[in-house]
Amino acid sequence: MDDDPIRPEMTQELRLPWEEDPEELYEQAPCGYLTTLPDGTIVRVNQTLLSWTGYPRSALVGRRRFRDLLTADSRSYHETRYAPLLTMQGDVREVAFDLVCADGRQLPTLVNSVLSRDPGGLPRVIRTTVFDATERRGYEQDLLVARRAAEASERRVGVLQQIVAELAAAPTEAEVAEAVVRAPGPAFGALDASIWLVDADGDRLVVVASTGPTPPNGEQVPRSSTRSVAQVARRGDLHVIGSVREAAEHFPELAETMRRTGRSTVVLLPLTAGPGHDAGPPDVLGVLAFGFVEQRALNDSELRVVRLLGHQAGQALDRARLYDATRRREARAVFLAETTRALEELPRLLPRARRLVERLVPEVAGWAEVRLRVGPAGVVAEAGAPAPDPRWLTERAAAVTASGDPDYPPDTGPDRERGCVVLPLTVRGRVLGTLALRPASGRRLGGARFLGELADRAALSLENARLYEQERTIARSLQRSLLAGDLPADSRYTLETYYQAAGQDLEVGGDWFDAFRITGDKLGVVVGDVVGRGIDAATTMGQLRSAIRALASAEAGPARLLERLDRFVERVESARMTTVAYAEINLATSEMTYACAGHQPPLLAEPGSAPRYLLDGRSGPLGSRAARPERVEHRIRLAAGSRLLLYTDGLIERRDRPLDAGFEVLARAYARCRDAPLPGLAARLADLLVGRDHGDDVCLLCLAMGTEERLERSIGADPMQIALLRKDLRGWLAAHAVDADSSEAVLLACSEAVANAIEHGYRDDPFGTVRVEASVAGSAVEVRVADRGTWRQTRDEDVRGRGLRLMRQVMDEVVIARGEGTTVTMRRGRRAQP
Repeated sequence: MDDDPIRPEMTQELRLPWEEDPEELYEQAPCGYLTTLPDGTIVRVNQTLLSWTGYPRSALVGRRRFRDLLTADSRSYHETRYAPLLTMQGDVREVAFDLVCADGRQLPTLVNSVLSRDPGGLPRVIRTTVFDATERRGYEQDLLVARRAAEASERRVGVLQQIVAELAAAPTEAEVAEAVVRAPGPAFGALDASIWLVDADGDRLVVVASTGPTPPNGEQVPRSSTRSVAQVARRGDLHVIGSVREAAEHFPELAETMRRTGRSTVVLLPLTAGPGHDAGPPDVLGVLAFGFVEQRALNDSELRVVRLLGHQAGQALDRARLYDATRRREARAVFLAETTRALEELPRLLPRARRLVERLVPEVAGWAEVRLRVGPAGVVAEAGAPAPDPRWLTERAAAVTASGDPDYPPDTGPDRERGCVVLPLTVRGRVLGTLALRPASGRRLGGARFLGELADRAALSLENARLYEQERTIARSLQRSLLAGDLPADSRYTLETYYQAAGQDLEVGGDWFDAFRITGDKLGVVVGDVVGRGIDAATTMGQLRSAIRALASAEAGPARLLERLDRFVERVESARMTTVAYAEINLATSEMTYACAGHQPPLLAEPGSAPRYLLDGRSGPLGSRAARPERVEHRIRLAAGSRLLLYTDGLIERRDRPLDAGFEVLARAYARCRDAPLPGLAARLADLLVGRDHGDDVCLLCLAMGTEERLERSIGADPMQIALLRKDLRGWLAAHAVDADSSEAVLLACSEAVANAIEHGYRDDPFGTVRVEASVAGSAVEVRVADRGTWRQTRDEDVRGRGLRLMRQVMDEVVIARGEGTTVTMRRGRRAQP
């Protein structure tokens, strides 16, 4: 037998590789082949790629381009990287693309392409090989998952090591809590966390640190409570609540909290200090609670780290509780120093008083109040609960203010139960006010020495704030002296202005308004904002205001005036980038021409229409080199009764919302005030939109155009609004040439009717509205005052009766109708003007 295993007859039947059919080698190759034109059109494809993707050959050849087979992300890479590289280099290798198969599957691939060119160097054809990268992608994903798991484990260990180091250096419970409460976020990806510490004396748990909005620091729960944290503290077991449904089965109150705060998983970790007596359950010193937005299942590695965190935190808390009274005195000294620094951050008196009581509660007391004898009404700030009896507290505060001696509760008697300490705030021998403190339930206030030092530091800080506000008032007076003084008056229009300085510093600002007569029939109004603050900004504002008055003329117009101001700011560098809204009103024709140089658009409210912004006539700020050089203006006609509002950016701009939202808020507020009396309207808008302690200057100018044929106003049930209504009504009567005697009669009767509606109709409804309508018909003035309140009989009928008698005495006719509210209709004949 021949030793060669291959028999001669078999050898004769074999075909050598180079004798195989090239077409079969192409079609059945272990990789996909594509031939495309330069635009990507597929002209040839092998069977291997067709089998992988599930497409028939007829669906691809001549019908699809290579990039049509790619996913959106791969198509973007094809257009931005693959195609340019292939054109420049002539070939690309190992480019990862995801192909979309006929059934919608995505096939991971690696692609090599070669660009063939004709003799003239023009692209002729692209040959591409496609390799199936499914298994490779799976390996990569497995490696990535393993790598991420290792990184997460390393991160958790690193966080734990850092926390352990911080705990070793943390001497107090508060510092331990602050260190531990920061761990769940970086270690496990928790959204927020809070720590409840067991108060052994009071047998309760108290929140001492939190990274989220709830529960607030200082919240207390009895240790015997059925709430989740109390049960975990009693049992000493780790609880991982994986869903709201699971929480509802065991801890209903926790389920409700999870629904309200959007948490899906919550971990309750007991902070233990080792086994108790006789190897019993561990001593639980507190509970760490942290939550996740999504449902989360902690693996064994994470659970081990969680339990280790609880044990390390418990040991640190146990060490912190061993510190003696000396350490507590040191902590109080630190508290006094930190409180002093915290108060110095707020320059104004009322915010500083509020921060003082907020820092004292619950660190020192359960309730705190500051009373200062500053100004006609004084200053009062309080925080915490429960407060003592107000009458008793007022008496004790008056006695302490008069004597200058602190008042401590006696050991016996009813005042002992109140447990309230009243301390004088004395500065340079003068008692500025009092500081009252009441301990939280189950706790005691500090000693007399600590409380005395606290009162002394608080008094000095509050006195500094009082002196600051005194200087601030002087600065504001300077600011107002730089604004326009007397505004021009005319029966054809009414002006209302308002300025509110920023509430954060002493520096004056650069916001201003002005109104002046250009000619007898032309009125100019302007609101502007100079960049920056301080004396330079105020001086520049004064220069610009004077320049506008000097440059305004009957022939120039707003656009020409802005062009002249551009040349002016070339010589006054501090005026560059100032924004200006300027308008000229022809009082004879009621036409307004306006232009805005980088300023917020004017807001116009016409009778019967919603307020709208005037967005034409816009160009860049004064002296802006980036803006177009020409200035534009726009002309509109103002209907009688129209109200035009010019304002500065402090009214609408906020850091926490888009500018468009600010415009929308202003338009809604302006629409709500459309029927309000014009006097006080600008101040009311400022109150609604910015309040009294805003961080930027606010400047408003409101122009009411023409005389309304019919006066329609709505005011709130507030007696303070009557004066504003009288001023508005007086101007309307004068514009309609009502004689002085008739005007005074109408004003008196209308005021009495509105006062009665507020006093009797809305006695129990401070949010009621009184509607006032006035019209001139022929030779008589008719006024209608209506409310929708419920009039009740009162003991003081004589006062009400005198009001009705007075109305009937001064008016020719008074009719009272009752239904859903009360309507008083009054008429008064007008005298002919001499």
